[in-house]
Amino acid sequence: MAPPAGQIRPGRYFAFFVVIVAALYSLVFFTGDGSPTPKLGIDLKGGTRVTLTARTPDGSDPSREQLQQARQIIENRVNGIGVSGAEVLLDGSNVVITVPGEEGEQAKTLGQTAQLAFRQVIAAVPAGAAGNQQPDPGAGSGDEGDAGDEGAPPGSGSGDGEQGSGDQGSADEADGADTGDSANDGEQGQGGGGSPPGVVPAQQPDDPDGDGQGGDNGQDGQGQSLQDETAQQIQEARQWRQAPDLVPADPTDQAAMQQAQQVQQQALARLNCDPGTLDPLAGNDAPDRPLVACNQDGTEKYVLSPVFLEGTNIQDATATYNQQQGGWVVNLSFDSRGADIWADFTAQNIGSQAAFVLDTEVVSAPSINEAIAGGDTQISGQFGQSEAQDLADVLKYGSLPLSFESSDATTVSATLGLATLQAGLIAGAVGLALVFVYCLFYYRILGVLTVLSLALSATIVYAMLVLLGRWIGYTLDIAGVVGFIVAIGVTADSFVVYFERLKDEMREGRTFRSAVPRGWAKARRTILASDAVMFLAAGVLYVLAVGEVKGFAFTLGMSTVLDLIVVFLVTHPLVAMVSRSKRLSSPKLSGLGAVQQIGTSRRTTVRTSMKEA
Repeated sequence: MAPPAGQIRPGRYFAFFVVIVAALYSLVFFTGDGSPTPKLGIDLKGGTRVTLTARTPDGSDPSREQLQQARQIIENRVNGIGVSGAEVLLDGSNVVITVPGEEGEQAKTLGQTAQLAFRQVIAAVPAGAAGNQQPDPGAGSGDEGDAGDEGAPPGSGSGDGEQGSGDQGSADEADGADTGDSANDGEQGQGGGGSPPGVVPAQQPDDPDGDGQGGDNGQDGQGQSLQDETAQQIQEARQWRQAPDLVPADPTDQAAMQQAQQVQQQALARLNCDPGTLDPLAGNDAPDRPLVACNQDGTEKYVLSPVFLEGTNIQDATATYNQQQGGWVVNLSFDSRGADIWADFTAQNIGSQAAFVLDTEVVSAPSINEAIAGGDTQISGQFGQSEAQDLADVLKYGSLPLSFESSDATTVSATLGLATLQAGLIAGAVGLALVFVYCLFYYRILGVLTVLSLALSATIVYAMLVLLGRWIGYTLDIAGVVGFIVAIGVTADSFVVYFERLKDEMREGRTFRSAVPRGWAKARRTILASDAVMFLAAGVLYVLAVGEVKGFAFTLGMSTVLDLIVVFLVTHPLVAMVSRSKRLSSPKLSGLGAVQQIGTSRRTTVRTSMKEA
């Protein structure tokens, strides 16, 4: 039998709500890993979060395909660390790396572009003497095939082709055995020799801004966007650090060779190798042009040929400890094409130096003592174990299609994260307690229904947090906790709107029971409109915001939707049940005695007026 018009059957609503809760918690316990624990952000459990901002050589926005490829490569690097629970997500043009726990320091190096290239050394000078001496003459004749190790600058490293195979040969570090050859894809050509006497490089001041571009650029970047300014820095750096006339077009033309040497001297004098200097060409250098670069510790400057072997030809990279020479090294294995190019180059350029260039920094510049066949070689330098392992990991998983700069790096200890979580929980408990006290004092039994509805709402919210963390990787951070605390007020506001509508109906002279359906019909429209506006505001904030503010907007929007479920399926049926109970609907428990008296007085007045009429 259908209920009278305006009446509902609370049992059906409760049954539907129970089905929803049962379905959610079945998914929680019987899907995925079955853990009923939501994923927490690093600000709640401790860890490291690094935000990397992509930049392109021309200042344009990176494509979605490039960002996805970069995200995948960085994710492979993160997985190579071996830390469980690490995440790599895209946030607009940013890549956000989150590594939980105490092992997140390595995440700060994972945004390295890792564009490894092999270039031939044309000239080299110590960094402190670049303006006072000429570049070392090239060794293209091959007369200095065994240059030895004396005079090698600290940190310039050494390359060793020996990797347990007798036919691989060796490539030992040397200083002063530079080459005049430039090669591309393994083919050699004769290049610039020594500087003639009397040629003094043009002195130019180092860049005061520390960007490696000299002191005469970057002034017209005011008013430009950051991307445009970055693109301008890259183009200006290419003009003098990758000038085509660094290498003579005709090595037999003495005038061209002298001109090239002068250009080399000027570029070497201008190059700033101070540690910590930001290099705009890192990951943005043109492989088909020569390059003026520093070594990693800033003690040596090099003029290098165009790339003859790309890092994309590396098949594998491992970090090992060299028992014979001491120190950590990175062993490289090339694919078949890379092995052929490397073998041909080393065979044709014995006595020359080959520079291993990582993101425009020379990691090592060994002298080639003999042909190296077999497809294996070795990078050595002043590596610790962690540095060697980091380099091996980034080379193993490939170079990034974009260059990145770290725009934010945050590390939170586990202790601080726990304290933050406890503070958030305490704040939520205090908020609930204040709502409970207010509702209990003002609404009596209806206040109890309010707290019960909030508790049932919390059960749905918790299940959704667990499932969203499992399905879409959502992590609850402190901003999300704030969103939930604000949502307590939003949900309580829906109850207040409903209860005040009930009072309005009872002031008109209706009983508690008859006021429920009429009050609900009017309050429902207000609740829907209010929650729709709140959800729209949360949606706009989520779209426009970045970083942690998104977490606040997401939880606020989700709580608003769940508020509707609780109000429709729990609060309204509970109020309807209370209105039908003589004991629970009594003025003493309901707190509606004063309102009922007003309604009774109005009814009496109306009846009296009707009789007199």
